[in-house]
Amino acid sequence: MKMRRLLGAGAVLALAIGSTQVSAAAKEVTIGYVDGWSDSVATTNVAAEVIKQKLGYDVKLQAVATGIMWQGVATGKLDAMLSAWLPVTHGEYWAKNKDKVVDYGPNFKDAKIGLIVPEYVQAKSVADLKTDTTFKNKIVGIDAGSGVMLKTDQAIKDYGLDYKLQASSGAAMIAELTRAEEKKESIAVTGWVPHWMFAKWKLRFLEDPKGVYGAAETVNSIGSKELATKAPEVAAFLKKFQWASKDEIGEVMLAIQDGAKPDAAAKDWVAKHPDRVAEWTK
Repeated sequence: MKMRRLLGAGAVLALAIGSTQVSAAAKEVTIGYVDGWSDSVATTNVAAEVIKQKLGYDVKLQAVATGIMWQGVATGKLDAMLSAWLPVTHGEYWAKNKDKVVDYGPNFKDAKIGLIVPEYVQAKSVADLKTDTTFKNKIVGIDAGSGVMLKTDQAIKDYGLDYKLQASSGAAMIAELTRAEEKKESIAVTGWVPHWMFAKWKLRFLEDPKGVYGAAETVNSIGSKELATKAPEVAAFLKKFQWASKDEIGEVMLAIQDGAKPDAAAKDWVAKHPDRVAEWTK
């Protein structure tokens, strides 16, 4: 009888431990992001920090390629992603997966691509490059084949520019921009917002009256079909989570660029902006 009671107690204990483990597992969400995108890294780490600190969930971050990120959310292997560029850049992914995911709305508005110049240059529009010799007939690009590079090839034709588009990398483009800024020389680079360079220097987009680069886009938070049931507090947070400006997200991106680890930069930002965090989680 005593042995039976001990077995019974053990079974109850095992059951209790098992239910605790199930409960703990249920309080975890997995978010996908693209490691090479500074905005994706910054946004995802800040959101993860808020979800952990304020909502009590464990957060697993998964670095993946763009297509895998969309597929992961659509199949439920990922609970969410905060890096969907809509309606154009990720238009094909959206068309393919829109019935399998939930759009929680933009976390960043006025995302766009185009040609970027320092504030001190005279040129105001892409058309001005045709007569401005200070740019030395060169546009500094990033990886060949990227969206902004393909659009710049088109812009050179549409605006009748006798310019060479120099393919390089994001890092090489920033190195040339840094040199030009130090010497206050004219430079036009392919770029986008949100990006940390806007937090470091005074920059602006060249106007694009022909609309080659398209209108402003939004960066949206996308969840799996199961997220609202699995983690209702997280789903509610994603509906409210939105950067106020490129300068706000720029703080985090620049901190990471300057050497801070993404999770440390996110923790620091959350600690410094309790009012913003409260808006997202109230």
